Order: sequence, then structure tokens, then C-alpha cells
Amino acid sequence: MAPDLKIVFCGTALGRVSAEKRAYYAHPGNFFWRTLQAINLTPERIAPTDYARLLDYGIGLTDLCKAHYGNDSELPSEAWDAEALHMKIVHYQPEILAFTSKTAASASIGKPTGKIALGFQAETIGTTRLYVLPSPSGQARTFWDQSVWQTLASAVPI
Repeated sequence: MAPDLKIVFCGTALGRVSAEKRAYYAHPGNFFWRTLQAINLTPERIAPTDYARLLDYGIGLTDLCKAHYGNDSELPSEAWDAEALHMKIVHYQPEILAFTSKTAASASIGKPTGKIALGFQAETIGTTRLYVLPSPSGQARTFWDQSVWQTLASAVPI
């Protein structure tokens, strides 16, 4: 995280492969990195281990569960820290906070996933607009829709 970011992507927690590689969205079946390039948020496909390079493009990354990793169903309830996320977002004030799943959005804004639509939300955190994306995880491939990611990219300030 850093000041003056255009967008911050927020997931739930690192998966097992990401934790092993110490890199966000590192599983080869995850669509995150290829999608950032495909929707022109990055000019090239960045390797997960080079995630710090995203700051050069005004993009940040974070998770709701910083001290645990694994599938969402494996995470203890005390691992979810929406308050810390909110404090970070208020402090850094990115233009957009994009949740990389409805589960992440639900934990942050307190609505059940079934009541959360993809796209921009009515809620904000301070001045930061909230956007919900379909998960890029290979485990959620059935729900994948790159067009929702493209709509987000079109809204990102240049």
C-alpha cells in the first residue's frame, strides 16, 4: 500500500501456493495477473513474485486476513480483520477499492454475498469507491467474467 493509488485490490487471504511463494495470486490457475494485462491495467504480464511493481502503475494489493492463509473455509473467524482494512483505506485513500470476490466484499461491508452485486457499490470507505469483482481463483472458474474486470479498468482514473 502507498498513498495516491488509483486502485487497491483486496482478497480474503493468501492461498496455500501464494503463501509458499510469498506472492499474491500465485497459483498458476489464478486469472489475476493475466487479467491485469488483458484489461490494460498493466502493459505486460507481471510475475506474482514481482507484485511490488504494481505500485509503479498506481495499483496496490491487500487482504482481509493477514496472519492466516488457505481457502476461505479454512480461515478462523478471528482471522478476518475488516477494521484494519478500513483503517488502511481511510489512511491511504485510493480512488477505488476492488474486492476480488463477493466473500471479501461481504466481510468488509457486512452484507451477505447473495445481496452483493458485481460492480460499483453504494457504500464507500471515506472517499474511496468500492467495486466487487468475480474471483480470479481457478476454484471459482464457473463464475468468471472478465467483462466485469474490464468495466473496472475503464473506470480507473488515468
